[in-house]
Amino acid sequence: MQEKLQELKRHLLEISDLSSAYAVLNWDQSTYMPPQGATYRSRQQALLVRLAQERAVNPAIGRLLDDLRPHEESLPYEHDDAALIRVARRNYELAIKVPPAFVGRLVEHAGNTYVAWTQARPANDFKGIAPMLEKTLDLSREYAQHFPHDHLADPLIDQSDFGMKTEDIRRIFAELRRELVPIVQAISDQEPLDDSVLRRHYPKQPQLDFAYELAKAFGYDPQRGRLDLTAHPFMTKFSPGDVRITARVKEDDLGDALFSVLHEAGHALYELGIDTAYDGTPLNGGTSAGVHESQSRLWENVVGRSRGFWEHTYGDLQKVFPDQLGDVPLDVFYRAINKVQPSLIRTDADEVTYNLHVMIRFDLELDLLDGKLSIRDLPEAWHSRYQSDLGVRAPSDVDGALQDVHWYGGVIGGAFQGYTLGNIISLQFYEAALKANPHIPTEIAQGKFDTLRTWLTENVYSHGSKFTTADLLERVTGGPLTIAPYIRYLRSKYGELYSLPN
Repeated sequence: MQEKLQELKRHLLEISDLSSAYAVLNWDQSTYMPPQGATYRSRQQALLVRLAQERAVNPAIGRLLDDLRPHEESLPYEHDDAALIRVARRNYELAIKVPPAFVGRLVEHAGNTYVAWTQARPANDFKGIAPMLEKTLDLSREYAQHFPHDHLADPLIDQSDFGMKTEDIRRIFAELRRELVPIVQAISDQEPLDDSVLRRHYPKQPQLDFAYELAKAFGYDPQRGRLDLTAHPFMTKFSPGDVRITARVKEDDLGDALFSVLHEAGHALYELGIDTAYDGTPLNGGTSAGVHESQSRLWENVVGRSRGFWEHTYGDLQKVFPDQLGDVPLDVFYRAINKVQPSLIRTDADEVTYNLHVMIRFDLELDLLDGKLSIRDLPEAWHSRYQSDLGVRAPSDVDGALQDVHWYGGVIGGAFQGYTLGNIISLQFYEAALKANPHIPTEIAQGKFDTLRTWLTENVYSHGSKFTTADLLERVTGGPLTIAPYIRYLRSKYGELYSLPN
């Protein structure tokens, strides 16, 4: 059995290395690649993904998994070997349903569409990129048809958040919406907080340097990572020794780079904390989009926007920007970074309204997949939903249907629900961490993050994708997914800022 297990690992390592090589090309495309390299790069990416897919569906893997089933069944569920065989089988059974040629075609189209998006968005040219998006929609539907489903979005959601279906997300979103809308309304009825201090001129490099120092204080290791510029911030992992983050900078918006770096650092801490013994296997990655996002949102918001954090950190920021912040009290800055106001941009949205942005995108994706909405009519549908849900309307498609990269660099469906699931899960994990270590908030106010990061590493990060989201939540929190901790957090924090009724 051990010989067969090692043979399986050899197959999986080759697939992993091909996927990592693809990730390097994707990172380069999103950061420093010359514009004229786009067509060639998409072809190269498609080849690597097709090769990885061909190896992923190798019948030899299926035979090994069959031979290893008795070994898996003889072990406890949480044993590393059992988890590896279980997850490898799940991946194999999914992979054999999708022809490698289709995967290559999808990736090549996504690469070309991403480059087109980087040009179409600043030009406000939705009409120009619409034909490519129509093809993306066709490919997304074609992908979903390879799997049994109750709704076309189910296989796409399952790919990101294993075990979740469209009806599950709809139920969670409906429950969350009932709680959020009254809070948003109560805050909207009050005078908005003043965040003008964030709109002063903040030079680019000092912003990046300061944000990077905070990421390193959280535990991001510069010997195993780096920070670079991109159009849409992301984290990428090539190996346990190379986990990179990216950011964008606006010199008239201090919060944009600052909090996006903390966000991506949260993703990176997760990947850096995975047991290195899982390298080259399907366990060497986060459990799901939702669990991954729980870590970016926890470090960005629960820690990074907390008053205790800034009680320790604000003086350092003032030293970097004395002309901009030297005369601004901590309370003014803290209220500015936690201002709640319906807005146009998801990534810039406050904690209270953020999930409404996600719900809009999720509903639009379902309508597109169902054929209830055409690509041609997407911009107006976007504007209409923002007007009805948030009371705002973008002046153009730049901050409308062209806003997010997801549909232009992947598929339509399954990309957005993870953000809201992450918000919910982040507070479930944080409450569990506080129960085990009640002094964590005091340490954060002292600029100490080791206790929180160590607890997360031991309970969440180190397991990689060994457990499903449901398994992990049960192990860490003692129960299933619930919005209760998240709502408690919002009511407590923003109740103080806005004097909300109980």
